[in-house]
Amino acid sequence: MKKLLISIAILFTGGSLLAQTKAPEIQKGNFMDDYKITYTINDTLWTQKPNAKYHIIKWNEKEQYLIARNDVGNPADGGLYTRIDYMAFENMSPFLWGFCLSAYNAPTAEAAEAIKIADRANPRKGCNGFPFSRMKRVE
Repeated sequence: MKKLLISIAILFTGGSLLAQTKAPEIQKGNFMDDYKITYTINDTLWTQKPNAKYHIIKWNEKEQYLIARNDVGNPADGGLYTRIDYMAFENMSPFLWGFCLSAYNAPTAEAAEAIKIADRANPRKGCNGFPFSRMKRVE
């Protein structure tokens, strides 16, 4: 009976008991980064306007990253996998949080998840020598 319940749980969670499918509330909505690029983010889709989409397959709120499959219609790296690390900011209003594209062209979701370059202790250079992109909410 226990094995049956575990099998059913795996089936209904998309194959993983640990995959979180909901975005943290701070990441949901419309945003603009430091470079005036706009984004719309929800539980399943990260859109970098005007034409890049990332289909989110996993949120890991505890370790602050997400894994996504790049849309096949993206201008670059279509169909590959991305890891986006993020962190909340304090005393940086209007910027609430920032992100780092740790991987953007990994061949598999597992390969993207294995890449760990983000250094949240140093957000000014913690994204492979570059700053985390700061995000502010827009309507």
